[in-house]
Amino acid sequence: MPPGHLVHAPAGRAHEATPRDGARTLAPPPWSADPYSDALRAGRGPLFLRRADGWLLPLEVERWCARPDAVDLDVLARCEGAVLDVGCGPGRLVAELAARGRTALGVDVSEAAVAHTVRLGGRALRRSVFEPLPGEGGWGTALLLDGNLGIGGDPAALLGRMAQLLVPGGLLIAETVPLDVDERVSVHLVPATDTRAGASAPFPWARLGTPALLRYARPLGWRAEGQWTAGGRCFAALRSRSSRSSAEPPNTSALISSQRARRPSGDSPVSNR
Repeated sequence: MPPGHLVHAPAGRAHEATPRDGARTLAPPPWSADPYSDALRAGRGPLFLRRADGWLLPLEVERWCARPDAVDLDVLARCEGAVLDVGCGPGRLVAELAARGRTALGVDVSEAAVAHTVRLGGRALRRSVFEPLPGEGGWGTALLLDGNLGIGGDPAALLGRMAQLLVPGGLLIAETVPLDVDERVSVHLVPATDTRAGASAPFPWARLGTPALLRYARPLGWRAEGQWTAGGRCFAALRSRSSRSSAEPPNTSALISSQRARRPSGDSPVSNR
C-alpha cells in the first residue's frame, strides 16, 4: 500500500454475504479476495483501501507490478544478508534480488501474488507473517514496504514478530507515511471509488509515519539506523537487539530450498499483502 493521501467517498454500510444454509463460514484472507487478485493479474488498478467512514486510499498496483524503480533499487542496495520481503505482492523486489544471486524469500497471503513472484523468478511462500516461516531467526534483512507496516493493524505485534525473524542485530527497512500519522482502522479492499460491489471482507490495518514507527519500536529494543525520503516515499531503517537467548539461527538458504516444492498453506490468520 502506498503512503499516499486518502480520497474521500460517501460513507455507508458494507454489504455482508450470508451463507444460503445459514451456517457460519470463515471469510477468506482479505488480500486473497478477488479485487486484489484481479488487479494483480491485470497488472493495474483501480484498487483502493476503504475505511468505514468512506475515505479511500488508492493502491499503486501499476508500480507494484512494474520492474523495481530507482527508489526500490536504493532500498535493495541497503539490504544485508538473506532478505525476507514481508507482503511481497507481485514480487518485483524478490525477483530482482534473485537475479542478483541474493538469497531472498517473499511471503504473502495472496495466491495470485505468490504465483506472479514465482513467474518472475523469485521464491515466495503463501503464508501470513504470523505463521511459522522458514529460517526464523536467520534473516539478515526484513522488508516492510508499500504500506506493509499496516499488516494486522497492530504495529507493536508486527515489530515484535520482525525481531523474531531476524538475526540478532538484523536490519528492518520499513516504508512509512510522509506525515506524523498513527492510524489503526478497519478497511475493505474495493475495486472502484463509486461502488461497494466486489469489496473484500473488513480487516484491520494501520498507517504509520516515521515518528509513530519509532515510538512503537524503541520500547521493543529496536534502534534507529537511518531515515530518508526518495521519490516522494519515506523510509526508516531499524536495527534489532544485538543479542538473543535462543540457540543458533537455522540455515536460511537450506530452509528456503526445502520449502520450494512444498504446497503453501492457505490458512492465514492475519492478512498481509
